[in-house]
Parts: sequence; structure tokens; C-alpha cells
Amino acid sequence: MTVVEHLQELRKRIIISLAAFLFWASFAYWFAPDIIHFFLHYYTHATHGQRNQFIFTGPVEGFVTRLKVATYAGIVLSSPVWLWEMWRFITPGLNPREKRYAVPFLISSLLLFLGGGAVAMLILPKALSWLLHAGGSELTPLLTADKYLTLVALMILAFGLAFEFPVVIMFLLLAHVITTQGLRKRRRWAIVGIFAFAAIITPSQDPYSP
Repeated sequence: MTVVEHLQELRKRIIISLAAFLFWASFAYWFAPDIIHFFLHYYTHATHGQRNQFIFTGPVEGFVTRLKVATYAGIVLSSPVWLWEMWRFITPGLNPREKRYAVPFLISSLLLFLGGGAVAMLILPKALSWLLHAGGSELTPLLTADKYLTLVALMILAFGLAFEFPVVIMFLLLAHVITTQGLRKRRRWAIVGIFAFAAIITPSQDPYSP
């Protein structure tokens, strides 16, 4: 394929991905109040039932929050489409043996992202409770829906992407960017680095959170 043909192919994949995103974002827009109510449960749990609603401080903030919820949900719900389109854009450069990994790539990517999101939701109450009480008893949290939902979305996205690391490694192996010998050689350094990074970014002092 020429450079122009590659760009045309990329445009086609992007248009399909955007169409899927817009469809699911529009769908999620109508159910945004239900989604907000679902995440309110975690907030209530973290505050031991003391607060059961969010606030907004500007006349358009409620509408903007609803748009953000629709955007986040659209990205997640359309992920099977844009992951598939991304893989289809890459596969012309692979040989027939490597192309067989298309379906496993899609399935594993979805399952890993969902697994990361599930872990994020599992630790959200504890993390939120620590954040809300980190300033001491003299500070009273009064969160806006926008701030809270942005935090939740970023946590789900961060954990979901982190869980995609095995798929990235497999892709780099298929593309011959890295080798299994090189990975084995650096395994000990990787383990030490992972433990150090987890210990540094964890706000609490206990040995379990990392």
C-alpha cells in the first residue's frame, strides 16, 4: 500500500470507531442519571452513609457532567469496535500466522480491560475513604458530581490500561520489537522496579496496599 492508501485506510478505521463511540455515547446520555446513581453507592459507602448526594456549583455544570458521563461510557462501550479497527489497521503488515491472533487479541484486550476496571471499583471505596479523611476531621468533604465522576473514570481507565500490559508485550513480540530472551534478561530489574513504583505511588503506609 502507498502512503495515501494507508492514510485512507486509517481514515476509514477512525470514522467507524467514531461512529461506534457516538452511538454508545448517545445511548449512555439518556441513562446518565442511572449511571450517576450507581456510582453514588460507592460514595455513600466511603462516607458511611453520611452523605447521599452530589452537588454542582454552576448553572451548566449538571449538563456538562451528564456529557462527561456519556463520553466515558461511550469510550468503554465502544471499545470492542475501536480495538477491532485498530487491529485491522495493523494486520496488513503481519504475516498469515500472526493474523490468526486477531480474535484472541480482541477478546483478551476486552477481558483484561474489564478486569482492570473491576479491580478499580473494588478498591474505590477504600481509596475514596482515605482521600476524604486525609485532611483530618476539621475538613468536611462536599464533592461536586463532576470532580467525583472524573476521579472514578480516571481510576477505571488507569487500571484498565495497566491490565493491557500483557497484550502490549505480546504485540511487541509479534512485531519483533522485543524478544523473549531480552525479557528474561531484564526480569529481575522489572520486578524490583514494579515493587518500587507500587510502593512510591501508594498513599498509605501499610504493606498491603502496594
